[in-house]
Amino acid sequence: MKRILLTILYDGSAYYGWQVQKSVRTIQGVIEGVLYRITGQHLRIYGSGRTDAGVHALGQRAIFDTDSRLSAPDFGSALNALLPDDIRIIDASEAGPEMHPRFSALSKRYFYLIYNAPIKNPFLLRYAWHIKYPIDINEMRQASVYFKGIHDFKSFTTVGKVLTSNYSKVTIREIYDITISEEKTIGFFGAVESSGRFIKITIEADGFLRYMARNIVGTLVDVSSGRIEKEEISNIIRAKNRASSGIAAPPNGLYLERVYYGDSKICVK
Repeated sequence: MKRILLTILYDGSAYYGWQVQKSVRTIQGVIEGVLYRITGQHLRIYGSGRTDAGVHALGQRAIFDTDSRLSAPDFGSALNALLPDDIRIIDASEAGPEMHPRFSALSKRYFYLIYNAPIKNPFLLRYAWHIKYPIDINEMRQASVYFKGIHDFKSFTTVGKVLTSNYSKVTIREIYDITISEEKTIGFFGAVESSGRFIKITIEADGFLRYMARNIVGTLVDVSSGRIEKEEISNIIRAKNRASSGIAAPPNGLYLERVYYGDSKICVK
């Protein structure tokens, strides 16, 4: 038996998130279906986290155990030959038996894209949140400082939907860094010219609660618009009440960028 570690790139627009669900199309479900076509076995894959419906990934990590004679690179090639075009395996390697994509993770990094322009760009509707009024990026940067460090982020998750990470059944997380930058173009749409601007919010933490990244982004946008004063962020965190924080940013602008591990837990070859 060997453990195969996948790095997965996907456009989440046509899927109801990562996790297998009845009667709907999910990333995990599609990959497991293809693995069955390859091996004739019902193999379960385990991801580093559950991205929501419409959320994208540049570096989702997942494992599965198999007794197949196929090598890890062969699995990568076979999967790409059968998967739909909006899911790609960008790396497949053999991992040690103790490696788990979620519990072995040291940190995760998401970024969120906002397209700030008066008129919508139809090519960006699935990949960025369109906000037509001007955004004060300096206000957002000043507000972001309050989120850094170890906090109880219950105000930024959905009650009753807590997902565990490095902590168990608690809403405490540590945000290592938040950066907010302004971009003239985005890499995967370099050919699309736009008169607007892109705002990229990058958050790295030891783990994320459900909707946590989107709720933080929405709260930062509310600070920019004046609906929330940046000095209130500390009080919102202490309130431990979702109703006290800002709007939820839509899922289409969110990307799981990278999952970080200690090198010793990744590959055996």
